[in-house]
Amino acid sequence: MGGPGLSGAGADDRGPLRAAFGGLTTRGRSFMAAGGAAAACAYLLGQPDLLRVGALLMALPVLCVLVLYFTRSQVAAARRLSPARVAAGAEARVHLRVENIARVPSGMLLLQDRVPYVLGPRPRFVLDRIEPGGRREVSYRVRSDLRGRYPLGPLQLRLADPFGMVELSRSFNAFDMMTVLPRIEQLPVVRLSGDTGGHGDGRRRALALSGEDDIVPRDYRHGDDLRRVHWRSTAHRGTLMVRREEQPLRARCTVLLDTRRVGYAGSGPESPFERAVAGAASVVSHLVAREYAVRLVTDTGMLLPGPGTKGTADPAEITGMIMDALAVVDHSSRTTLEDAPAALRGAECGLLVAFLGAVDRTQLAVLAQLRRRATGALAFVAAGQVDPALEAARLDRLRSAGWTAVPLESGVPLARLWQRAAAEDTGGR
Repeated sequence: MGGPGLSGAGADDRGPLRAAFGGLTTRGRSFMAAGGAAAACAYLLGQPDLLRVGALLMALPVLCVLVLYFTRSQVAAARRLSPARVAAGAEARVHLRVENIARVPSGMLLLQDRVPYVLGPRPRFVLDRIEPGGRREVSYRVRSDLRGRYPLGPLQLRLADPFGMVELSRSFNAFDMMTVLPRIEQLPVVRLSGDTGGHGDGRRRALALSGEDDIVPRDYRHGDDLRRVHWRSTAHRGTLMVRREEQPLRARCTVLLDTRRVGYAGSGPESPFERAVAGAASVVSHLVAREYAVRLVTDTGMLLPGPGTKGTADPAEITGMIMDALAVVDHSSRTTLEDAPAALRGAECGLLVAFLGAVDRTQLAVLAQLRRRATGALAFVAAGQVDPALEAARLDRLRSAGWTAVPLESGVPLARLWQRAAAEDTGGR
């Protein structure tokens, strides 16, 4: 949410007060010109009453400038996004709140929020005078078909006096970031060979399966249930020990995203690369909902969550971290996938789901190496990148290396491809 810090417009060599007089409107300048002309005529014609009229005409715009100048920083504003993260193609609402913290009413206010063109036109609002301590709230909608992170703000404010003599432009310092996530498709629940226990429900298993003697106890903590006291260990160590709670093993999945620029052709929201990013986001969302421990790795060696992340980290936090990374991921200059297995060195892959661009013999060798470290492997390969015959041959080589390879065809829903991959993965097993 944006704060109330209001700053002036750009610097001006004439000084802030002199710059304020630059905000005179056509009406204000006309009054100044009329007042000057009346004063000149009064001097030439010797009419003191006309001089008073001229002085009044000139004083009114000056008074309006001074009032706006000394009350300009008494307007506070805040911004709130609902929600701050939104999928591509979905709408979010931006709420603006303007508050008059001065002791005098404000004049008419013209609000304009800076919005990137991909989110829509710049919103403009006209607010009538706000009483002292009063507030006004307005909102507008934003929508983007392109994933990414977009700044909203800073809010620009134009203050006008009740007589329309002067308008002063000011800009707030605060801005907010809106994250547009990749499009997420709902995937059906299927059975995969890499699931824990050979099932597709993310089944949990206990660490201690062989009886009480195999349970590793821990020190007693205040609040532990006395029924869990492990008396044999307590007698052996001379301090109160309790049985550890059964810690379930979660099914693991590693999602590999190929971002090599050389692996994809075309650009835009429907390009093969964007389909791969959206597919990776959809699989992450689907498997996390099924209680998988999911990680994301790219050809650049980026690994989320990293090796230092605790295994007990909040799944929602990890999912948010992965989705934020997918929102801004771009093409890499890499030509191989060799950094991906290096990032996963010493780590269990579990089920491996890859979204790949065009692959050659070098990449096939790397993928064969990764397959040996996974319990199951599905590959969705961007279609239409090379000659169809060559593409089919490369898919066959990938299948020979133990992968279930499916072309990521344009216009075909990912849910259908996901079912097809599951059927080929478990067929004949």
